[in-house]
Amino acid sequence: MGRVGVLLLNLGGPEQLDDVRPFLFNLFADPEIIRLPFPWLQRPLAWLISSSRAKQSQANYQQIGGGSPLRHITEQQADALQQVLAEKGTEASIYIGMRYWYPFTEEAVAQIKRDGIERLVVLPLYPQFSISTSGSSFRLLERIWLEDPALQRIVYTAVPSWYDRPGYTDAMADLIAQELDKLESPDQAHIFFSAHGVPVSYVEEAGDPYQREIEHCTELIMRSLNRPNPHTLAYQSRVGPVEWLQPYTEDAIEQLAQQGVKDLVVVPISFVSEHIETLQEIDMEYREIAHEAGIPGFHRVPALNTHPRFIADMADMVTEALTAPRQLFSDVVHPDKKVKIYPQERSAWGLTPVAEVWNGRLAMLGFLALLLELVSGHGPLHFVGIL
Repeated sequence: MGRVGVLLLNLGGPEQLDDVRPFLFNLFADPEIIRLPFPWLQRPLAWLISSSRAKQSQANYQQIGGGSPLRHITEQQADALQQVLAEKGTEASIYIGMRYWYPFTEEAVAQIKRDGIERLVVLPLYPQFSISTSGSSFRLLERIWLEDPALQRIVYTAVPSWYDRPGYTDAMADLIAQELDKLESPDQAHIFFSAHGVPVSYVEEAGDPYQREIEHCTELIMRSLNRPNPHTLAYQSRVGPVEWLQPYTEDAIEQLAQQGVKDLVVVPISFVSEHIETLQEIDMEYREIAHEAGIPGFHRVPALNTHPRFIADMADMVTEALTAPRQLFSDVVHPDKKVKIYPQERSAWGLTPVAEVWNGRLAMLGFLALLLELVSGHGPLHFVGIL
């Protein structure tokens, strides 16, 4: 089979407060995060955004200990995966490729080349596929492979999504059951799945399968859980004036409070690692909303992290991928052109959903208004006397 490698894909995050500004710059300098009609504006706008938002973003990270735990947890997942693969008879080197912070995807690929890897499984740590998460990383890898002929010797295969695997859904159900069993009346608690949202246009115009996969994933987890509890699926982290997938998490929490729900068991369904969106947005912002709305019991199911059933299933995914028909980056990024990944020549431009996970949900219109102020010296902020 040759030397085997596994490349785990994730978003990345600043590990200390001084990393926040350069991390934000990397994020917004990516034309797939903010699409502009004039490419030469990309880096100046990224500098403007990262400079103006650094303080608020640092405050958010300060609330969770001063930095993101994402790299540390991903390294733990990689070590656990390597060990389980070895126990199953597959010796593999595990690599981590972050999209916007160290270790970058480009660094991981360079190390894969140096190590002489011959067979490679590319596995995103996003259970459900979206053009703004897995899709963005696969597009980057497609570009790297096209630009480096030396990579053609590596026989790779990509795993687009894996939300429907029994190992994953069983592990999620196990964590939910553990949280329910801590309650005085476990069958009365309302299970609340909170998924990262995307604009409706991604689904309706671009063909993003994310909503369909999230809804199916929720059904499979509830089936595996096999409890009588009612449940709700909602979407968090919306930003800007466009319509996002609904119901919105904050609205759904308030509606459940009006219905008399007293115990809410919140499940971060689209995340397998703790990070800013679980530790700060869910644990702090949504907890406060729930308490103010009249829900005294706010219980959060932890992310999978290194749950043994989850890691074992990841190992199974790797071994199965090594013998299954290959999936190329082009197969994932351009599957019969049914899912459009918003190529930059397209006229559409604006924020992708990933951006606001790390940007404190700053609206796109605010970016443009501030840019207008700085460039022209005129605009709504001057009009109201702010500048």
